[in-house]
Amino acid sequence: MDLPFTPPLHADQLFGHLAATAVPGVEEWLPGQDPGSGALRRSLRLPGGPAVVVVHVPPPGATSVRVEITTTDPAEAPLAALLCRRLLDLDLDPALPDTALSEDPALAPLVAAVPGRRTPGSPSAEEVALRAVLGQQVSTAAARTHAARLVAALGEPAGSSGLRLFPSAGSVAALDDDAATRLLALPVRRRETLRNLARVLASGALDLRHVDDGGDPSRARAQLLALPGIGPWTAQTVTMRALGDTDAFLASDLGVLAAARALGLPGDARPLERKAAAWAPWRSYAVQHLWGVLPHAINALP
Repeated sequence: MDLPFTPPLHADQLFGHLAATAVPGVEEWLPGQDPGSGALRRSLRLPGGPAVVVVHVPPPGATSVRVEITTTDPAEAPLAALLCRRLLDLDLDPALPDTALSEDPALAPLVAAVPGRRTPGSPSAEEVALRAVLGQQVSTAAARTHAARLVAALGEPAGSSGLRLFPSAGSVAALDDDAATRLLALPVRRRETLRNLARVLASGALDLRHVDDGGDPSRARAQLLALPGIGPWTAQTVTMRALGDTDAFLASDLGVLAAARALGLPGDARPLERKAAAWAPWRSYAVQHLWGVLPHAINALP
C-alpha cells in the first residue's frame, strides 16, 4: 500500500527519530541495502487483534510511503493505514510550518537547510503517555531499556510476528508493589507516577483523542498536569506525539535548550518559552528544527 504525502519530507529526521527511540520487542529497524533506505517494523494494537506494519523510507523525490500491513482482521487495514499516516505525520502540508517559522531570523536558516521536517507521531496515545513517563530525566537509550523490560514482562505477542504489543495501561495498573519494584528500575516517585497514570488511562478519565478525532490538546495538557509527577515536558510530549498537536513546545527539554543557546536564543526555559510564542501555531515543528541543530542519533538514519 502506498500512502501519499505532500513533499518535501525529510526522511532522515523522521525515520531517524523513530529508529533511535524504537522500543525493542515492539519496534525494530530493518536496514536497507542502499544508503538512505530501510524500514521501521512495529506492532499495532487494533480492536480486532494485533497488527504489524512495515513503513519504508521513501526515496528522494517520492510522493508516497510504501507500507506493508498485516492485520488479524483484514477489514482493519484502513485503520492501520491511518495510524501509519499519524506515525509519520503524512497529512501535513509542510509549506505551512516552514513558511511561518522562516519569518524568524534564527530559524530561517534551519528551515532553508532542511525543509519538510515532520513531527514523529504514534499509533497509540496510551503508549506515548507511558513511554513519556519512562523517559523523564533519562537518556533515549535508558528510556528504551525501561520500556523494553516492561514489554518483555507484560507485552502480548503480536501473532506469529515475533513482535509484542506495547503493554496496555490496564496491565501496568494491575502490577502489585513487588512486581512494580522488580520490573520498573525507576526512582520510587517516577514508578508511582507511571502506575497512577496507568490507572487513570485504564479508567478512561483522560481524553487523549487525536485532534482529527475531536481531541483538544489544551484540555489534555491540563488533565495530564493535574496528575502527580506529570510536568510540562511530559504533557507537551504526549500532545505533540499522540494528539497531533502542531503547537506543543518542550521549553525545558535539554536538547532544545542546548540548541537555543547555540543559535543565540534564550538558553533558559521560561525566556525561551516567551520567545517561542511567536512561533505559534507551529511550535512542534520548531522543536524538530531545534533538535536538528546538535548531533544526535534521532537526526539520521541508522
